[in-house]
Amino acid sequence: MTNDDWRIGALFSRSGVTAAAETAEANATLLASEEINSAGGVLGRQFAPVFYDPACSAERYRELAVRLLAEDGIKVIFGCYMSSARKAVLPEIEAHRGLLFYPTFYEGFEYSTRCFYTGSSSNQNAVQLAQYLIENYGKRFLLIGSNYVFPYEYNRVVADLVTRAHGRIVDEIYVPVEAARHDFDHVVKQIRKLKPDIVVSTVVGTGAVLLYEAYKEAGFDATTMPIASLTTTEAEVAEMLPEVAAGHLTSASFFETLATPQAQRFVAAYKSRFGASAPVTASAEAAYFQVHLYAKALELAGKDEPEAIARQLAGLEFEAPQGRVRVDPDNHHTELWSRIGRINSQGKFDIVWQSETRIRPDPYFVTASYDDWLGAQHQLKRQG
Repeated sequence: MTNDDWRIGALFSRSGVTAAAETAEANATLLASEEINSAGGVLGRQFAPVFYDPACSAERYRELAVRLLAEDGIKVIFGCYMSSARKAVLPEIEAHRGLLFYPTFYEGFEYSTRCFYTGSSSNQNAVQLAQYLIENYGKRFLLIGSNYVFPYEYNRVVADLVTRAHGRIVDEIYVPVEAARHDFDHVVKQIRKLKPDIVVSTVVGTGAVLLYEAYKEAGFDATTMPIASLTTTEAEVAEMLPEVAAGHLTSASFFETLATPQAQRFVAAYKSRFGASAPVTASAEAAYFQVHLYAKALELAGKDEPEAIARQLAGLEFEAPQGRVRVDPDNHHTELWSRIGRINSQGKFDIVWQSETRIRPDPYFVTASYDDWLGAQHQLKRQG
């Protein structure tokens, strides 16, 4: 690192409950930075990312954000996974007049002029997943989530969608973020008792692995009553036995198995750099392309002043591994693609649905009706 480098901050946890998912994001951030540097950097200057490990502590995220902004003199931070971390960091970003790039799918209902959201919001995954589940499995949903803001807000959206479709939420259960095996005993009992058509999970990190193990041990059949999730990614599946994960569903903008040239190039580069078994998640893909988006904006702005970068990001597009994406100038969220994957017997995702076009972000979920959500903008086509 030299005084002429473009210094950026990175806050991703390599220890703690969501370490597997956040390590994938950190790796992708590093990969994008290295690619930019190998191509000559931006305006002849190299990227120099400064990584810190907040250990999944919201307070530690806040402290390290202050260190980056106030002590390290860094103006732009890439990071955060759980919404509790983002909400801890954003006030510091705003107070120090910096920028935050947030790559994780989240509940929506937020806007900051100093944050760019590159992960999907609920209208880019909840609607599509709800439609698929209702059409293929039924209308009786049991919701299970970790006890923090994202699962509560996401489940509120799902409950609204199910109600509009004349379905029913049979139960809504929350477990600790740092869940233990016994925390899922009640979940199993309720599933046995209520016999839902579908279980929707927003359990994160190590808790997700425990949930799927408990589900398998209870003898529930994933072919007739799968767990459908946003939070169970390649990173969590990698920590399960294949027979535990098989048959369950996830909705995401990107899967490691996406068979397009740009996706395959990204996955190959990632695995070449971090190991053949290193999982590549949708949040890792967003962490990757958001660095490239920043590099494009930096080149256009000619300086790393946050206000100048923000102006250049409005409406900016990039050929991401998931497909071409665009930053919405009205809300700083990103137009993304929507996909649904089913885990196969090898622990890989088979893509069973995907959107025909990228989907504009609607983080405040103001779209008029369920039928509108399922209209032309969100038409899905069956794959295979």
